[in-house]
Amino acid sequence: MFYWVLKKVVLGPLLNLLFRPWVEGDKHVPRSGGAILASNHLSFSDSIFLPLVLERRITFPAKMEYFTGTGVKGRLTAAFFRGVGQIPIDRSGGSASEAAIQAGLRVLGRGELFGIYPEGTRSPDGRLYKGKTGVARMALEAKVPVLPVAMIDTDKAQPTGTVIPKIMRVGVRIGRPMDFSRYEGMEDDRFILRSITDEVMYELMLLSGQEYVDVYASSVKDRFTARAKEIGSGAAALAHHLQEEAAARIERVQQRRAASEAAAAESAADEPASTAVDGEEVATPSGSDSRLTGAGRDSKPASA
Repeated sequence: MFYWVLKKVVLGPLLNLLFRPWVEGDKHVPRSGGAILASNHLSFSDSIFLPLVLERRITFPAKMEYFTGTGVKGRLTAAFFRGVGQIPIDRSGGSASEAAIQAGLRVLGRGELFGIYPEGTRSPDGRLYKGKTGVARMALEAKVPVLPVAMIDTDKAQPTGTVIPKIMRVGVRIGRPMDFSRYEGMEDDRFILRSITDEVMYELMLLSGQEYVDVYASSVKDRFTARAKEIGSGAAALAHHLQEEAAARIERVQQRRAASEAAAAESAADEPASTAVDGEEVATPSGSDSRLTGAGRDSKPASA
């Protein structure tokens, strides 16, 4: 119920008014029965705009962190994702990936639509990356078609890290259903799973117009993160070096200033004293007796 209230009453009308999302190929979505919508992943808002343009309800997996937050914000976030029918998945791999697949199979078993991002994570640079084989396995086990879906310009409307999206038009392009029934019973053959997945990614490349990169997006993100940390540590080391150099320069300036002041004081102490003669100053040799000087000036010669 909450799903339809958000879509039809609360968020849907506002999003349609602001972003005017367009859709091509929505006629390919079956009116009933289970199907997998395999989409490229450019933005957080992909999981919002795709359900918005479909008449049928679609369930997406969402990362576990959205359901385990604490405090008021964490509880509200968890309630929102549960309300719109999202299911939590652990993306750490291994048994966690198996649990995610089983959750998707339960959705498909109920005859519903299940949305999945074969890349496993958002594209770090707008390109299309190698798909993971979970989509192929679910298609074979659930015996459902796969519909390739290309999200268009959602990364421009809401780039990664942006909370408030830019108001602009976005689009959804849905391809023809892909039938893999010819591989029935071969869901444990990893070569078959890879072949199916690559076929899906090829269709996504054609629909989206993205450049395809035959590596996993997660590995590229890991390299970006490592590089950022390396740059960050290098910048911190450089800043520390500059601080030390600045402190050393200040210390040298202070030492030179102190030496200059000491030299000036010593020079002032060694300068001759001066006395006034008829309004003019006459230097008095250091150590001389001023009384003798005065006597010699004021006394008269002994003889005329």
